[in-house]
Amino acid sequence: MDKLTAALIGIVAVIIAIIAAIWYYFGFIMLLRIILGLGYLGLLIVFLVMLGVLVYAKSFKYAILSLIGVLTSGYALYQCFTWQQPLHVGYVTGLYIIAFVAGLWWIMEPDLSFSERIRSASSLEKSGNYRAAARKYEKAENYVKAAENYIKAGMMESAAWCYEKAEEYEKAAELYTKLAEEKKESYYWKEAYEFWKKADKKDKAAECLEKYAEDEPWYWEDVAKLWEEIDEAKAKEAWNKALEYYIKEAEEEGVFWEDVAKIHEKLGNKDESRNAWQKYLEYCLKEAEEDESWWKHVAEAYESLGEKEKAEDAMKKYESYRERLRAKSEEDEGGSEKEGEGEKESES
Repeated sequence: MDKLTAALIGIVAVIIAIIAAIWYYFGFIMLLRIILGLGYLGLLIVFLVMLGVLVYAKSFKYAILSLIGVLTSGYALYQCFTWQQPLHVGYVTGLYIIAFVAGLWWIMEPDLSFSERIRSASSLEKSGNYRAAARKYEKAENYVKAAENYIKAGMMESAAWCYEKAEEYEKAAELYTKLAEEKKESYYWKEAYEFWKKADKKDKAAECLEKYAEDEPWYWEDVAKLWEEIDEAKAKEAWNKALEYYIKEAEEEGVFWEDVAKIHEKLGNKDESRNAWQKYLEYCLKEAEEDESWWKHVAEAYESLGEKEKAEDAMKKYESYRERLRAKSEEDEGGSEKEGEGEKESES
């Protein structure tokens, strides 16, 4: 048993012993008065703090509720101390229980009025209160009806979410496509793409991802790969746009010349591909001067350029680097084990 568990068990045992002693020497009523008194003392402190904060924030509506809490908990605490009107303590306790249950009920549907809460979803729908009806249908897990009502209420994102829960991916995709066209926000094109893909509508998914890639160009490669399954001509267009993006990136950060080279290969541009591989090789050689792990990429670049001997030499340098790392790691582990053994011997 660890120290924390032992301490917790000890604390619980002490509390039980105190409760038992109070009950034995002073009776159950005194025990009840103490428990209720401590509870109401805690509530009084909480309500006083809340009252101060709300008054400072000038939120007088909720400050009044906190004041009511201060008065009721303070009165109950006084009665627990004097026990002149014990029945009043019961009334206040009952009031708090009712308030707690009502609070839970309110939290479950915080955006519905009292009349909306007690009416059924179908009656709310018939009366034209589509937002409240949708909330009721959603809570009942009738997601299709919820989505239909959200659409009538003009809450398209909530409707799309409900269609997703109902696994009606095509309908969710249609809504996100409409949102993207209306709001001109690229985020919705990405969502539309995801749901068209789930609905197995690859052509529409590709079209939506194209729209997204116009704002987020690093997605052109994904667009191209998706079009490769559908339309070769459009795939080629997308690969060319991906190439434009990677060339710009490679001019700033040389590591992207590898991507440029691979796309040129895919497009059949042999000379351009070789030129890009050469630039990637230059970048890797420069990096390898400071970090020997780059010899692996140097070897890959030489391999792509058809220079096998140089590729083999670069790979040998990489393997030598890995071997040194492995030896150092084993040496460090051996040293740690010896230190541990030394500590055990000194303890004994």
